[in-house]
Amino acid sequence: MAVTSRAVLVALAGLLPVAVLPAPVTVLVWAVVVAVLCAVDVALAASPREVAVSRDVPRAVRLGQATRSALTLRAVGDRRVRALVRDAWPPSALPGGDAPTGARTPRHRVDVPPGESRTVTTPLVPTRRGDLPGDRVTLRTVGPLGLAGRQVSLTVPARLRVLPEFASRRHLPSRLARLRELDGRAAVQVRGAGTEFDSLREYVDGDDVRSIDWRATARRQEVVVRTWRPERDRHVLLVVDTSRTSAARVLDATRLEASVEAALLLGVLAAHAGDRVELLAYDRRVRARVADTHQSRVLPGLAEALAGVQPELVETDWAGLVTQVRSRLSRRALVVLLTSLDPAAVEQGLLEVVGQLTRRHQVVLASVADPELEELRTARRTVEEVFDAAAAERALLERAAVGVRLRQRGVEVVEALPDDLAPRLADTYLALKAAGRL
Repeated sequence: MAVTSRAVLVALAGLLPVAVLPAPVTVLVWAVVVAVLCAVDVALAASPREVAVSRDVPRAVRLGQATRSALTLRAVGDRRVRALVRDAWPPSALPGGDAPTGARTPRHRVDVPPGESRTVTTPLVPTRRGDLPGDRVTLRTVGPLGLAGRQVSLTVPARLRVLPEFASRRHLPSRLARLRELDGRAAVQVRGAGTEFDSLREYVDGDDVRSIDWRATARRQEVVVRTWRPERDRHVLLVVDTSRTSAARVLDATRLEASVEAALLLGVLAAHAGDRVELLAYDRRVRARVADTHQSRVLPGLAEALAGVQPELVETDWAGLVTQVRSRLSRRALVVLLTSLDPAAVEQGLLEVVGQLTRRHQVVLASVADPELEELRTARRTVEEVFDAAAAERALLERAAVGVRLRQRGVEVVEALPDDLAPRLADTYLALKAAGRL
């Protein structure tokens, strides 16, 4: 039996006269009356197990996007259902992240006549990627007096898949415009080794003499050059590192979140360029994989695969990663490593095997820079800040030295702040494509 707050108020109201005229018998009689009323109310309340409950939620939603959980309650018994309903979800699925969990869990009052149904909705605003399971639905039915009732918690299966936010989508239109220029659909043409021949045109000052077509020049009796457009059908492999270094927080999110955003933007851009996109989330084993898909399915495929990827507190097995890459790529490709430029992790693992990748592929390493290091490096007002600045300066120099060693081995290194990593990586891809290095 569940006693409501109304029953408590009724009991307290009956004890007020006792404060003026003490009478132990009166207290006992009033307590018995309240207990009898509660018992009668419970007997008249509908059984919560005679309520059919179903839950309807969208299959997937983007991170931060508002949605709802719809509960439908149908009275299958012969009594009217007056109930308080609690639709429980994990705290990360509910709006109002600063409020206590109980205050954020909506409760709904329903009044359902026999044989009818009512639907109540719970707003959801997820703040974490992944699969969010719906918790139990609690029903508390009360009698006509509202003094007491019955309560039960029911398991109503539901699961909401929270996809990455893809906030870097705002950078896509400008990069697609540049891609159209490279692709020859605009007035700009590019030239360079490894690109596809497009057409001939008259030589103008500033053209590379290596682009001159001497046979065509002899036929036309004027100097003409070849124009080129970027090759299509290249292979782009996005490798998202999910090891312990991806769990480090930079500003308000982990490094992994910035890597996910960068992978989504580059994947969509490469698909529009006609390249084949593949994804591998890896630390010591494969956490997610997306094989070559049609252009229209690249974004949904990447978002689905990356939705449930979370940092793992293990070291990256770089030798195993090289084996994974070799098994998936049979010809030259662009391999993008979305990982950390942490000197210890790079020197003890990646530097030993990166040469095996650069011998056959164009390799790009994209890493998130920590703005707090720069802030520590410049703040020198107190003795403590001077020591912090020295430590930050050393950390930045070590990262720069590791970047130089990677470049010496043929790796293109991109390091940027979390919000800038995705567009910087996209710009690097376009630059490589324009230079014919893919």
